[in-house]
Amino acid sequence: MRGVSVLQTERLLLRPWREADRAPRAAMCADPEVMTFFPALLTREQSDEFVDRTLQAFDERGWGWFAIQERESGTFAGVAGLAPVRFEAHFTPAVEIGWRLAQAAWGKGYATEAAGASVTFAFDELELDEVFALAVPENERSLAVMRRLGMTHDPADDFDHPLVDDGPLVRHVLYRLTAARRAAAARQPAP
Repeated sequence: MRGVSVLQTERLLLRPWREADRAPRAAMCADPEVMTFFPALLTREQSDEFVDRTLQAFDERGWGWFAIQERESGTFAGVAGLAPVRFEAHFTPAVEIGWRLAQAAWGKGYATEAAGASVTFAFDELELDEVFALAVPENERSLAVMRRLGMTHDPADDFDHPLVDDGPLVRHVLYRLTAARRAAAARQPAP
């Protein structure tokens, strides 16, 4: 693997995938609560295909969807990171920031912590100009993370996801954060 990064926060490691991550990732993606806002539960094979694609992305570019590990316990907590958007839309080409956590990791602020580390990595290490996040409008927990990150939403950016069949999950909202907006926010005095 070429120069793969490991991101650290106070409580989490965002790191490349290990073989031991496959089973807990598959269990997470087979959990109906975790997958509420996704079109379907994933089989073990589908989950492993994601890990394989992610390992290939790390080999090719040194970054992607990181496995989240609780630093204190060493427990797999989910996935977070960055990836190029895999479909064409009015905002592509683009890099998406995302996260998915195992139910046991909910309610601890891990999504915001992991996503914040991913934003820092995107702008400070990868020197991206902008990152995007997307979700179905009903996924209020993810939308709240996007707002906590300082991302903005313009309803004119909302779109029908081309990889989702028609139905209640086809419509997506788009949030964005630019490096310039993040830098301006960092210069603002704390309230």
